[in-house]
Amino acid sequence: MEKQLRSGYTTGSCASAAAMAAAIFLFHQMTDFQKKASRLPGQIRVRLGNGAVADFCPEYGKTLEGVREKNGWCRVKKDAGDDPDVTDGVWIYARVSPVSEKRFEELCSQGAGYWLSEYPGLYLNGGAGIGIAGRAGLSCPVGSYAINPVPRRVILAAVEDVRRDMAYEGKLEVQIAIPEGIHLAEKTFNPRLGIRGGISVLGTTGIVEPMSEQALLETIRLDIRMKAVAGDRVLLLTPGNYGEMFCMQELGIPLGETVKCSNFIGDSVAFAVEEGFEKLLLTGHIGKLVKVAGGVKNTHSRYGDRRMETMEQLVREVRKEMLSEAKNQRLFKQTGERRAGLTEIQTKELAGRIGQANTTEEAVGWLKEAGLAGLVMNIAAERIKRQISQWTAGRIRAEVIVFSSAHGVVGETEQAEAFLGLWKGRI
Repeated sequence: MEKQLRSGYTTGSCASAAAMAAAIFLFHQMTDFQKKASRLPGQIRVRLGNGAVADFCPEYGKTLEGVREKNGWCRVKKDAGDDPDVTDGVWIYARVSPVSEKRFEELCSQGAGYWLSEYPGLYLNGGAGIGIAGRAGLSCPVGSYAINPVPRRVILAAVEDVRRDMAYEGKLEVQIAIPEGIHLAEKTFNPRLGIRGGISVLGTTGIVEPMSEQALLETIRLDIRMKAVAGDRVLLLTPGNYGEMFCMQELGIPLGETVKCSNFIGDSVAFAVEEGFEKLLLTGHIGKLVKVAGGVKNTHSRYGDRRMETMEQLVREVRKEMLSEAKNQRLFKQTGERRAGLTEIQTKELAGRIGQANTTEEAVGWLKEAGLAGLVMNIAAERIKRQISQWTAGRIRAEVIVFSSAHGVVGETEQAEAFLGLWKGRI
């Protein structure tokens, strides 16, 4: 019998647990709160990015050498389950400190961390081993610590829970550190992405799913089969958590209704054909789907990464489409965009620049500035549609929605909305 792989927790989840422990430790040290927080709990419970809860066993009052305030840190050891994560077993540290009103304002205006309006009076800062974003196009502003949006929220939410329980109204600085991150960063894509000095604090759902390729393929196949048995007329397919969350928040599709196919887009399309589907709606982030536009069936980086080369090719196609605008009116529906009248030379220069972009998000931003994002991304969506048709010898009809984290829907095929409406039972 095949061993069932064990899931684990993301860096963001562990950081939120360490931050909650640090807040508890802080109030335990404050005389005014001794009666309310007389004992440090051996186990704490935090809420994950997906809304579930998990228990962690923190260590309190640790020393962190090489930092300005080396005492008073709390830590949680990351357990990535059976996933081959380079950060598995790493200690994630947090420290919570009271700050004055003046210091809090300085942090908010000049710091490299974050504050969120829903958690007033809390400032999230980075520390040793947390990378700094050095290029545009990431989920973190240039010059800021590489702590992604969901971890920012769950970390501050964990501290806010403790602050509220203690009825404390002062300002607090929450600092996260992963000392080993300085060395581990070389084993990740961070240097290539322009994140310097450490690793990123990541996570969407808060859970790390173990990667067994065959087991994952069988799970995807079973999920597709169940959708077919349930009588779905359109199969909703997305590569992963980001796509699923986007479908829920922007397209009104409840969690669990889309099939998450990970990097196995080609295999999943084949499974859909085997299960009798004739219609498929693929929704995904441009960083994944642009690979499909380039003919890639498995989007894992070990099978090659031609994202920017494909983006460059798409821009070079723009000039041809612009010259045949009368035949391609639909491709020019660019909500909120004013298409720039670029010359052929300017278009070639833009294509070359796109080819050197750090991320697809950065490339989309440049296309937005040029007024060409809608056109290029619609062409990309059409290319993806043609690839799926070729892979299946026309046995399945696919429509495509491409989104960007910063810009929302940036491209779609002509009948994508109709397919979505068909799935929802509106037509």
